Amino acid sequence: MSDTAAIPTEIRLHQASRSLEIAYAGGERYHLPCELLRVYSPSAEVRGHGPGQEVLQTGKRMVGITSIESVGNYALQFTFSDGHDSGIYSWSYLHELCREQERLWEAYLAQISAAGASRDPSGPVLIARQG
Repeated sequence: MSDTAAIPTEIRLHQASRSLEIAYAGGERYHLPCELLRVYSPSAEVRGHGPGQEVLQTGKRMVGITSIESVGNYALQFTFSDGHDSGIYSWSYLHELCREQERLWEAYLAQISAAGASRDPSGPVLIARQG
C-alpha cells in the first residue's frame, strides 16, 4: 500500500467503547482500542531510546482518549486519560497498528502475563465525560 493510501478518510472516537474507528479509501475499516494505542505509543516514554529499552505499560485497561490533535499533514497526537500525550502517530504507524492489531494485542497480553503484571489500573480511574 502506498503512503497516500495509508491516510485515513475517516476517524471517529467512540468514548463509550474507548476505541478509535479508522476508515481508509480502499474500504478498510478498523476499531483500535484506546488501550492498544496507549501501550504501543510511539513515544520515547514507551519505546525508550533504542532496542531493549521499551517500557511495558501496565494498568491501561480503562484508558481513554480525551483529545486528538493533527500534527501537520502526516500524523495525529492523542491525549490519553492517564495524561500521556507525547506520542506522534504517523499515518503509516496508525495503519500498521490497524493491520497488525491482533498480533500486537497477543504480544502485549503475553508480555503482561510474563511480567506478572495487570492491565487493570491500581489507582483511581479518570473517566472522560462526553459533553
